[in-house]
Amino acid sequence: MAYTDYIDLDYKSYRDDLVTLLYIEPSPESDFETATEAVAGESSIGTWTDVLTIDPKRLKKITPKIFHLDREKGIIAIAYPLGLFELNNIPQIMSSVAGNIFGMKIIKNMRLLDIQLPENVLKAFNGPKFGISGIRKILKVKKRPLVGTIIKPKLGLNYKEHAKVAYESWIGGCDIVKDDENLSNQSFNPFKERIKNTLKMRDAAEKETGEKKIYMPNITAETGEMTKRAEFVKKQNGEYVMVDVLTVGFSALQTLINENLNLVIHAHRAMHAALTRNPKHGISMLALAKLYRLIGMDQLHIGTVIGKMEGSLEEIVLIRDEMIKQKIDEDFSKNHVAQDWKNLKPVFPVASGGLHQGHVPKLVEILGNDVIIQAGGGIHGHPDGTISGARAMRQAVDAVMEGIPLEEYSTNHYELERALKKFGII
Repeated sequence: MAYTDYIDLDYKSYRDDLVTLLYIEPSPESDFETATEAVAGESSIGTWTDVLTIDPKRLKKITPKIFHLDREKGIIAIAYPLGLFELNNIPQIMSSVAGNIFGMKIIKNMRLLDIQLPENVLKAFNGPKFGISGIRKILKVKKRPLVGTIIKPKLGLNYKEHAKVAYESWIGGCDIVKDDENLSNQSFNPFKERIKNTLKMRDAAEKETGEKKIYMPNITAETGEMTKRAEFVKKQNGEYVMVDVLTVGFSALQTLINENLNLVIHAHRAMHAALTRNPKHGISMLALAKLYRLIGMDQLHIGTVIGKMEGSLEEIVLIRDEMIKQKIDEDFSKNHVAQDWKNLKPVFPVASGGLHQGHVPKLVEILGNDVIIQAGGGIHGHPDGTISGARAMRQAVDAVMEGIPLEEYSTNHYELERALKKFGII
C-alpha cells in the first residue's frame, strides 16, 4: 500500500479501466520510477507507509497499473480499476486522478495530458442532448459554419442597448448572439430585463430575416441561482443558455444537466488557461473537453489557432476531433489515449477570440464546416457598424462555401471589402 509495485508494463486490460496519460518531472531529490509510483498510489489506494487496515487480497482488486512508461519523454499511462470510483460523479473522479498528486513534494512538474473514459463510465452519463445535428436542426442550417457574435463592449451596455446590438447582429446575418463571460446580473444590465428585451429583439429579427436566430444568455452563478436563471430563460421561450464551465465547476454542470430543461448548453472555458497553458504542469484542455462532452455540453470553445488566444494547431485539431468524432485511436507520442464515445453525441466546436472576416478561410480549412465562428470585435469593430460587420462575416462564410477567394468575393460585396481593408487583409 506504500508507493511501490504499481508498474506493470505487461498489463493489457486497460480498455475496461479509467486511464490517465501524464507528463511527470520528478523533484531533484527523486527519480522517475519512484515519482510515478507515488502518483499512482496517492491517486488511488496508497499512502506514504504500509498500513494494516485492509486485506491485501481485496486491495489487489483496486490497485492501479502503470502500463506505459516513457522515461525519455517523461510520460506514463495509469489504468485505474473502476471499483475506485463513483461512476457518475466527476468531482470524485477528478479528486482522485487529478487531486492530491499535484501537491506532492516528490513531483516538480506534472500535467494531466489526457483521460480515457471506459464504457461503464459513459453509461453513467447521457452526453450532449442536442449536439451538432440537433443544433443544426434548430437553426435549419445544414452545412455551412454557424456565424456568431459576442456583444461588445463586454461590460457597460444597459439592457436596452444590449438588445439593440443583438438585433443589429442578427439582421446583419449572425445566427447566434451570446453574452460575454463576465456579464451576469450587474446593476447596469439586470439579468431578467436583458433576457426579456433581447429575446423580443430575437423574435423581431427572425420575422424580418426569415431565419432562425439564437440568443445565449450567460447564466453563470452559484448553482441554485444558475438553475433559477436557466428556468427563467426557458419561461421566456429561450432555447439556449451559456455557462462558464471552469468557474462554476463540474458539480454545478451536473446539477444543471440533471434539471432536464431541454436547453442547448454553450460551454465557455473562461479560466481554462490557469490549468491548461503550462506545457509541463496542470491539466490539458483536451482532458477537460472530454469531461465536458461526457457531462453533456452541446457547444464548447476549443481555440482558434489564429486570433488572439494561445493554442497549437495540433492540440486544437485533436480537441476538435474528440468533440465531433465517435472514436479516435490512441497515440501516446501525441499525448493522446484512445476514446470510443459509443452513442454520446458530438459537441459543436466553437472558435472565438480575436477573429475577423479575414480569418474565415483558414478557420474552415483547419476546423471544417462543423464550427461556430464567433467574432466580437471583428463584427462590432467594422467601420460601418454592427450590421455591416455581421453582413461581412456572412459574406466571408459564403465566399468560402462557394470556393471563392475573399479578395475576389469582396469586389461585389461592399461590407466584406470594408472589413478586409479595416483588418489589413487587402
